[in-house]
Order: sequence, then structure tokens, then C-alpha cells
Amino acid sequence: MSGAPVVVVGAGPVGLTAALLLARRGVPVVVLERHDRPYGSPRAVHLDDEALRALADAGVVDDFLRVSRPAAGLRLLDARASVLAEFGRDARAGLHGWPQASMFHQPDLDELLHAAVAREPLVRVETGAEVTGLVPDGDGVTVRVADRSVPASAVLGCDGANSTVRRLVGARMRNLGRPARWLVADLRSDEPLPVWPGVHQVCDPRRAATFMPVAGDRYRFEARLAPGECAADLPLARLLAPFAADRAEVVRTAEYVYRAQVADRWRAGRVLLAGDAAHLTPPFIGQGLGLGLRDVHQLTWKLAAVVTGRADDALLDTHQAERAPHARALVRLAVLVGALMAGGGRGADGVRHAVLAAVDRVPAVAAFATDSRTPPLRRGALVERSGRAGRRLAGALLPRAQVVVDGRRSPVDEVLGPGTASLSRDGGGLVVHAGGRRTPVADVDGVLAAWLGGARSVVVRPDRIVRSAE
Repeated sequence: MSGAPVVVVGAGPVGLTAALLLARRGVPVVVLERHDRPYGSPRAVHLDDEALRALADAGVVDDFLRVSRPAAGLRLLDARASVLAEFGRDARAGLHGWPQASMFHQPDLDELLHAAVAREPLVRVETGAEVTGLVPDGDGVTVRVADRSVPASAVLGCDGANSTVRRLVGARMRNLGRPARWLVADLRSDEPLPVWPGVHQVCDPRRAATFMPVAGDRYRFEARLAPGECAADLPLARLLAPFAADRAEVVRTAEYVYRAQVADRWRAGRVLLAGDAAHLTPPFIGQGLGLGLRDVHQLTWKLAAVVTGRADDALLDTHQAERAPHARALVRLAVLVGALMAGGGRGADGVRHAVLAAVDRVPAVAAFATDSRTPPLRRGALVERSGRAGRRLAGALLPRAQVVVDGRRSPVDEVLGPGTASLSRDGGGLVVHAGGRRTPVADVDGVLAAWLGGARSVVVRPDRIVRSAE
């Protein structure tokens, strides 16, 4: 449907980030949100530095850093709150120039994304707009909203776990693990609580729980509910006492069902799924929102190329081919980590105590436990994992390292530009080929040269994923 906007269904963080990414590529967007106002309650609390690449390209990462804080790492505790193992994180910037893990209060992220969208003339948000139908229409889609129709060049379903878009295209969720009910309590304290500033995971098969400082004066406590148990049954103050949080203000409590699921179909013509509409994960590795941001970061440049006529619709086939295996890998990892942390009975608890106490003293294992890198994308139409360099680098994110060009320091992303580019060794230095220009760059801290290793060059996609290396 030539000239029609892309319709994004859902005005959560994934949908609004998608809208900003599309607008930055010159694509008009209409965001349809069935609720009249933002949800207002916290849900996600963690993002890693890979996911922040999406916020950076959307133009809001600096705002995010002002409302978040670096996470100190992970402590594993037994049922008596004694430390089994501690995996600390370096507070300094990681490979991409930001903390490897950031904690935040989701309403703060929602607010800054809504403010950014309000400043973007190519994006219009309509609230109280519930989608009731999707009808293919030539090279676009007609979106039915109550008693009217909205023409769209494409539709992106970012409408959450109970996605209407997913239902309308006939996609179904496939289980990768058993669901589990958890109590979630959000807390505030005027005085900082005297607690270690990282995530505490209670590895107790009888009462698995998590406690974490979030940002500012906010904290989060979660506890697994037994079959037939409800949130009101839990002695919350007693459960909070080991973290000195029993006198904190309880802002809200809620019951959540954590699921491990991935949709069997992510695309129907020009209707595509992203975020919780496409996958749901347990919280153990903190990848719920991060997966959704990766989805739209790796999709929107393709979608922009298709709706502006610069690429064939077949490019959209790569969305599920790339993102679904990556999502399945991380969802399965979250299921496994949850089982290792809090599965089994008393016998498993004793073995876990002994193993974790030993693991804590092995530096390589501790580094792995805090590494924010996720698996590279599989080999496919846009990932050429051939040769030694290709097998090592293709499908992974290029580091967002600092470089100097003509005396000015900036992230390498700014030199790469919005399209496909290449980074190559040139004598003792590096050079970027992008947009028909050859730009020598000085590798400020040697990050890029070290990352390249023995590779001579890499081709980098618009989402900063390495397409090929040699």
C-alpha cells in the first residue's frame, strides 16, 4: 500500500522503540494502543549492553542511562540467606561502552520513550484503539479498529503476551518449559537498604526467591508460589527480613505466571510479530525485554527497505529465521538456569550448595556467569559463517567502540552510518567503507583491533550484526 504508514500495534517499550527506529529511517508510523494510558506499573527491571544498541539507534540511550544504574552482579543464596556464590560485575563500561547490565524502573523507560515519540513528527500514537481485524490489501494491510479502517504498508505486532495480532494471524505459542506462578512485590525505601547492590537469588527448591535493588529508592522481590498457594498466603515481611527490607513500603504485589514459549509463526505476509507477542521467557537471565528490543533492532531496517521499495518482501523471511532460534536458545537457557538455581528437592539442594561453593572460586566460570554476550545468529541469508574468521565473528554484534576521525572522538556506529558498511585493517590502522566513502579511523582503546583478532575485515549490517568476516 504505497505511501501508507507502518502500523505498530502496542505502545510498550518494544513498540515505541520500533516506531522510533522506523522513523529514523524516514518511515511514517502509526502506533495503535488499546489502553487509554500507559500501564504505569513496573515489569521489566534489567537490560544488558547488547540490548542498549537498539535504544542508542532510537536516540534514547543517554536518557535511559540517566534513569538506570549498573548492576553489581549476582549472589546465589541458600534457604538461610547464606552466600553460596557471588559473581561480581565490573562497574566500568563493557564491550559496547555501557555497563554490561543496567537496572531500571520500567515506568521511567516508558516515560522517556513516550516523550521521544511525541517529538518525532513521523510517529503518531493513537490510544484507546483496539485492533479487531487484519486484511491483506495488495502490497499492504488494512487494519480494522472498531468502526474504522487504517491502511498500513505493514503491521508490526508488539502487543504483548496476550497478543491480538498473533491471534489474528493464526500463530500459536509452543511451550519450552513448564509455567510457574510467582509473587512479585515492588518496594520503596526512603533510606537506602543496607544490602549488597546486586541481584540475590535464593536457591531454595521449597521457596525460590529473588531480591534486587532496582534504581533510586526502588527494590523488587519475587517468590515462587506453590500449587494452590496465593500471594496473600505468603509471610512477606518474614521473607523480606534477610534483605533488611521488611520495613520497606510495599508499593504493589501481583501474581505472575512465568512462561517459556516461542511462537510457531512470526510472519503472515506483511504482518510480523516481535517482543512478548513472539516469545515469553522466565526471568532467570533477565532477557525478557532485551529479546524484544533485539527483535525490532534487527527487523526495522529490513522492514524500512521493503516498504520503501528498496528490497523485495522476501527479505522479511529472515526475521523469524534469525530471531526465533536466538529466542529459543535464550528461553531454554533461562529454563535451565532456573532449574539449576532452584530445582529438585533436598538432595539436589545439598549438591547445589557444594558445587556452587567450588564454582565461585573458578575465575573463568565467574566471568561466564556475568558475561552479557548472547549467542551469535545462525548461518543464513544475511549471516555468512564461513572460514575461520566467519565462524568466529559472523552473526555477532560489532563492539560499539570509540574511534577518532579527523580529531573527533565518537562511537564507531556513527562512522558506519545507517546502511551496510565494512571495517578493515589498513596497514597498522583501521578503515571504514560506508556510503561510498573511505574513512580511516583511530581505534582509541584498541578494542576493535583486539576483537578482530586474525580477521582482516568484516561486513557489518545496519543493525551492527556482522554479516561476514575474512
